[in-house]
Amino acid sequence: MEILGILIPATLFLGGVGLIAFIWALKSKQFDDPQGDANRILTKEYDDKPKQ
Repeated sequence: MEILGILIPATLFLGGVGLIAFIWALKSKQFDDPQGDANRILTKEYDDKPKQ
């Protein structure tokens, strides 16, 4: 039972780090063009340089 004193705070800390990383990804527009990526994978032409 003493291990729960370590595991619960560690779990909450890692969950908070994951949440902060997700919010950062949203604010830095990582998910800005999901439709473009979905269409690009279906084309026959090779695109070495994705859109900026």
